[in-house]
Formats: sequence, C-alpha cells, structure tokens
Amino acid sequence: MLGWLLRLLRPRPSPDLGARGEDLAAELYLRRGARILARNWRTGREELDLVLLERGVLVFAEVKARTADWGGAGRRAVDRRKRLALRRAVRAWLREAGEPASWRLDIVEVLVCHGRPPRILHHVGTPLLRRRRR
Repeated sequence: MLGWLLRLLRPRPSPDLGARGEDLAAELYLRRGARILARNWRTGREELDLVLLERGVLVFAEVKARTADWGGAGRRAVDRRKRLALRRAVRAWLREAGEPASWRLDIVEVLVCHGRPPRILHHVGTPLLRRRRR
C-alpha cells in the first residue's frame, strides 16, 4: 500500500550504473563467444541495450542494473509497457537488418553491491509479450 512512497524515497541510481551494467553484460556474452553488433541502438524513442550474435542466433539483450540500495528485481522492471517498447525496437532492427533464421530476447540483471563482486542473472529467451490468461 505504501510501496509508491517507498519508491519515491529510494535513492536514484547513478547514471554510470546503467553503463557499468551494460559493460558487465557485454563481458558475459563475449566470454560465451558472442559478437557484439550494436550497443544502445536507437530507433525513435526506443532503444536496444545490446544486440549480439551468439552461435548463429541474433540476441537482443535488455540490461537492468541495480545497487543494493536501489534494489528490486530488474526482471520485474521489464513490464508490459517496456515489453511493447522492446517489441517495436526489435521489429525496427529486423526491418533494417533482415529477418535472421532465429533470434531471442534476453534480460540480464546486474546487482552491484559495494565491497562485493557484482551478481549477474541471465534470463535467456524471455517472451516479448505474455499470453493473456482467461
């Protein structure tokens, strides 16, 4: 009930946190043998954090970086509105680059805690839109 007030009182993450999270996510993919095709690719108001090629699969990665102070599950931040924006961005990329044999959307959560190594959760193949329940 007071969740909205608590969200207002939380300290905002630094602007560098997002860039650091994207760097760590990019390193994760590079260690897995992926090739980065684009970072922060924009079309209109929409943005794709990372576009990669991993073992012949085109990967669109949405990176959500948090600190222990900011907290919250990054995966939950990719709500219906964000999924629609990602869907528009993915479609724009595919129109420009051509339809590949296969592609997927990943969500990479990066939790940065002071004094400890960052924790990375990699959600592979996240659906762009969830099906409605009846």
